[in-house]
Amino acid sequence: MYGTVTEYMGTAYTGRGVIHKYDELIASASKTIYLKCPPTNAISDLLNETGAHFIKRGFDIDRFMSPIHPDRTDAVFVKGPDIFFVQASHPVALEPADIGGKHRVVSFYDIYDEITLREQNGVIVAKLEEAEKSLAKALKSLAEALTIHDEWEVVNINRMKWNLHEKQIASLKNELFGMTSLNKNSTISHRLIGSLTSSGARDFIASITKRIERRILIKGLPGTGKSTLMKALGKEAEERGFDVLYGWCGLDPQGVDLIQIPELSVCLIDATKPHVYDPERPGDEILDLVKMCAESEEAELKISEVSNRYAEKMLDATGYMQAFSQANNSMKIAMDSAIHRKTFDKKSGLLLDI
Repeated sequence: MYGTVTEYMGTAYTGRGVIHKYDELIASASKTIYLKCPPTNAISDLLNETGAHFIKRGFDIDRFMSPIHPDRTDAVFVKGPDIFFVQASHPVALEPADIGGKHRVVSFYDIYDEITLREQNGVIVAKLEEAEKSLAKALKSLAEALTIHDEWEVVNINRMKWNLHEKQIASLKNELFGMTSLNKNSTISHRLIGSLTSSGARDFIASITKRIERRILIKGLPGTGKSTLMKALGKEAEERGFDVLYGWCGLDPQGVDLIQIPELSVCLIDATKPHVYDPERPGDEILDLVKMCAESEEAELKISEVSNRYAEKMLDATGYMQAFSQANNSMKIAMDSAIHRKTFDKKSGLLLDI
């Protein structure tokens, strides 16, 4: 029987910079293979082939996708043997700390034809500079959007009926857990579920939750305690010995957007922008926090003004991400034109001998 694939975002572009959750995966892996290389599209295909090799042998894998091109792979984690293959140069640089032990480096810097590479140098340098400038502008717009979003949250925090929110958390704790505690330690995982991409916000919630029977879709305004509620339930699950997966996404990586408790086959999801979800399958239900927010004409006027400024900054960020993606892809195409295929294939074979 073949194994399964669950997709996550590998890195995310946020209001607090470029983030990732690879450190946890490296710490938990029995072996990490660092793939060192210049910017290239070729490593994505290699990682997919490596993942397919293990899937055919019956292993489940987690596949981590690129926020620049969400159909391309940046890393693969093989469950069971717990082997982690990661593109360790771009978009984030990762360095091995246990060479000769759990960490191994496979370098692809020597797979290029030097003559072709020199011919492409002008294009590569120009596109690299263009990509770096566009990314800097995108991250600046996201940081400004986060500041505006904080204003939005303050308006709603001040009119939120927090006593009802606390009762909702207590009710969910009782419903989900009752008097049950498991006689084991909780296993805690952290994953990125989405990011801003060149085509707007993108998430992998459908893939992450495909085997979960019950999905609680939380509807709420910014500042109404969606993340607070999920963190409280996650903490309760941890204390009772249940495994918990925390999903991080979107503008602010400090806010939880998903928690999954596999042993209960339940998942709670922030189902508002930028990842809007409504009931679409059996087991889906809505948890409405909007009704806990007191109506206020003054607050609504303030929110209208703030939300318009926020939307403008996010539109700017998306435009800069498109420019970044295009320049980055052009640079990779120029680099890939210089790959010596025979050398690349020989080096690639090392991964399947791990």
